[in-house]
Amino acid sequence: MILLCFMPDPSFLLSRPFSVGRLGAVVALGVGLALPLAANAATAPNTAETPAWADWIEPDFPFYSSTVDARKAGGPSPADNLTPRGLVLNLGRSTWAAYDTELLRVAAVWQGDGTTPVALAPGSYHDAGWKTREGQEQLPEPAGQVWLANGIYPGWQGGDHVLLTDPRPLAPSPTEVGRGPLPHAVARFSSLRHTQAGLVLTSTVQGTSVEEIIHANDDGSVVRTFRVGAHRSPLLLVAGLKAPNAGLHFRVEGDRARLADDERAWLVRVEPGESPTVFRVTAGRQPPSAPDALSGFPAGADLPATARWPQSVTTRGTLAPDTSAYVVDDLALPVPNPWRRNVRLADVQFFSNGRAAVVTFDGDVWLIDGAQGNLDHLTWRRFASGLNEPLSFALRDDEIFVFDRNGIWRLLDTNDDGEADVHELFSNAFAQTAETREFANSMKLAPDGSFVIAKGGQTGTTLGHNNTHVLRVAADGQSSTVLGTGLRQAFVGVNPKTGLVTASDQQGHYIPATPLHIVADGQYYGFLSRLQAAEQYPAAIADPLVWLPHQVNPSGMSQVWLDGARMGPLNDALVHIGYNRPELFRVLLDTRSHKPQAAVVSLSRDFAFPTMNGAINPVDGQLYVTGFQVWGTTASRLSGLARVRYTGKPSVLPEEVLATDQGVMLRFSTALDDSATDPSRYLIERWNYRRTPQYGSSHYKLDGSLGQELMPMGSIHLSPDRKRVFIAVPDMRAGVMQLRVGWTLRTADGVDFDNAAYLTPYELATFSSEAEGFGRIAVDVSRTYVPDTDKPLIASVAEGRRLYEFIGCMACHTVDGVRSFGPAFKGLAGSTRTLADETKVIADRDYLRESILKPAAKVVKGFESAMPTYAGVLNDAQIESLILYIESVK
Repeated sequence: MILLCFMPDPSFLLSRPFSVGRLGAVVALGVGLALPLAANAATAPNTAETPAWADWIEPDFPFYSSTVDARKAGGPSPADNLTPRGLVLNLGRSTWAAYDTELLRVAAVWQGDGTTPVALAPGSYHDAGWKTREGQEQLPEPAGQVWLANGIYPGWQGGDHVLLTDPRPLAPSPTEVGRGPLPHAVARFSSLRHTQAGLVLTSTVQGTSVEEIIHANDDGSVVRTFRVGAHRSPLLLVAGLKAPNAGLHFRVEGDRARLADDERAWLVRVEPGESPTVFRVTAGRQPPSAPDALSGFPAGADLPATARWPQSVTTRGTLAPDTSAYVVDDLALPVPNPWRRNVRLADVQFFSNGRAAVVTFDGDVWLIDGAQGNLDHLTWRRFASGLNEPLSFALRDDEIFVFDRNGIWRLLDTNDDGEADVHELFSNAFAQTAETREFANSMKLAPDGSFVIAKGGQTGTTLGHNNTHVLRVAADGQSSTVLGTGLRQAFVGVNPKTGLVTASDQQGHYIPATPLHIVADGQYYGFLSRLQAAEQYPAAIADPLVWLPHQVNPSGMSQVWLDGARMGPLNDALVHIGYNRPELFRVLLDTRSHKPQAAVVSLSRDFAFPTMNGAINPVDGQLYVTGFQVWGTTASRLSGLARVRYTGKPSVLPEEVLATDQGVMLRFSTALDDSATDPSRYLIERWNYRRTPQYGSSHYKLDGSLGQELMPMGSIHLSPDRKRVFIAVPDMRAGVMQLRVGWTLRTADGVDFDNAAYLTPYELATFSSEAEGFGRIAVDVSRTYVPDTDKPLIASVAEGRRLYEFIGCMACHTVDGVRSFGPAFKGLAGSTRTLADETKVIADRDYLRESILKPAAKVVKGFESAMPTYAGVLNDAQIESLILYIESVK
């Protein structure tokens, strides 16, 4: 068991010294969780044990998904040639093609080595701390010479006249290329099929099926072979632009296909017919050599490919000792593996038989057998690859649906060989820009078979149709509707019974702390891009269900309902997942208030890897959690998979935390001892935030001054069944943005435990002692107790180091000199800094203090990304500790 020392919640250490009861004692994960020390060393970042991963682009796999920016390629590539949703096809012989799944066009063909590794997945594959630049200034480009290209227009069209402009509705930024798909009646990309003849691309054009195989010849030419269904009007294929001095040669073979006369582009006209037709288009930089006779669509194109990854990898789990109600078991990842593939798990889901599936940020899907019971034999099989930075997926009727930048893919194994041979583009009925922060954040299945998705909202170059949106994608994938807007980086949860949609967001500009929302009715939730007018909100801002301090939950992730769980008091509970400091929170919905509100308490705060998503295994009824590291976290491991298991021991998690007109009531499922009436066992604080264009928010007392307001306490009452505590508090107020209630208590059986609850009480319940099970009691606030907070903290390098990890400095400031989003701490103290306005300053103690309290006052050139202020959050001793730590990093 890992032992650590902490207060009821670590954030108490941020505000003031606090010594009550056993708060300074060493406890075993006071919220009742134990984590085995055994870790999967092979997944630890930057260690000697880390395997030497093979390249992110696997040379023997026929495609991967990526944005492709050919705007600077020159030659035949036009200046607007950007593909936000692209398939990069490995044609063999060092030849590559970018295929645009929205416009059904071959955007570029080049000779070289795939694309430059500047997207987040390939860029961080060997370096977990590497991050993309915000916006569209640095995107993956063809790594070689582009010799064939098309512009931003449909690659397939109907009729007699070709259109070489984009027919789709303009995005909010007119220059934005990622405008969403063409109308399905016009053209739609359907699927990728892995066949014995190679990769087959399938589409529909004017209701007609189109299948295509592309490969490269020895002479460097590219051959596109098509099978087109019966159609009643001509179809036009735009095969490439006629760029000056490009020197391209085209040849078309087939009964109903011919090159059409056009000065602007190489056009292939396919004449109508009552039966399917097959034709071939060859393009090269020299006259193509004599081809083999065209005898039909390639043999084997209708037969699924044989298994590519027949090997399996066997690992095992490590069970935690049953020392508390909820313990964490570790499931070792499949590293090393035969393909030397990094395994950065982003999400886990379960089939109805208990078989697990996981998706990785690098575009792989693995299947796992044995993820239940004692975990002594876990068998991993690779199922699919080639996806574009997926962070989540869902199972519907035991079929896998993955959400990535291209849309939602349905992965099918049609020949039952254990691998996906069909990637069906189930839905792209929403737009995707090339913005590096418009992540495919999360997707959850709704009870009606629809999918709820959340898209990244940060934009640096253009505004798209669906940035900042939470959307519902219809059960048939054909349409999407907006559930909410104005979310910076939302991650969602969906109640599998009621369909209630929740979403977290992440602190930043206009987001003062970490909110947890109920998303509905197309409401607006407060975020504005820096490309929009400051504080010009498009609608009234919806209040969150609850706020969480940034220092407690620095990066909110998804939510999971424990529906169908066998986890004792947690059955049917809502669990919120945190990332920067890996943590699970229980969300206690207040069903008594008219306006939705909640209390949030820590369930687990010591995972060895960053936590992102979770799911209930229907066989054992336990919660499985996974995630990976790319942004800064306090986690020691790059990735992991864990099981939160209920042991049957008594739980010390609260069942209810209720803010009332006379004080605060705590309700537990376990009886407490008499010390529960000792006021020194509690600490209650409150404060507000301010929503501004600045990054995050300070903490403000109710009178508007900086800081947090310590609440005095009156009488404290223990119910006759010893499971409820009422703490009388004078001057309770509704509408406070943050109320924090901390406790260190002991059960009737002598078990000590600590925790804290965070509430946003829009309404205060009317307290009735008899109705709440206390009998007739006299609530007394005439004599109040105020915790002793006069003992000053002593500043130290060690405390600064702890704060560096705890409050999130490590997410942007490295200590080894490696460049990140903020200046490296190594060698920072005393150095000369060049600011954004070209002035120079010395990073002395005054400068460091100002940077902590007023980070926007002196911004260093090249580090214009914002950071939150810690005014009103850290006290003087903590600020001094951070300065001492920065000075120590030489």
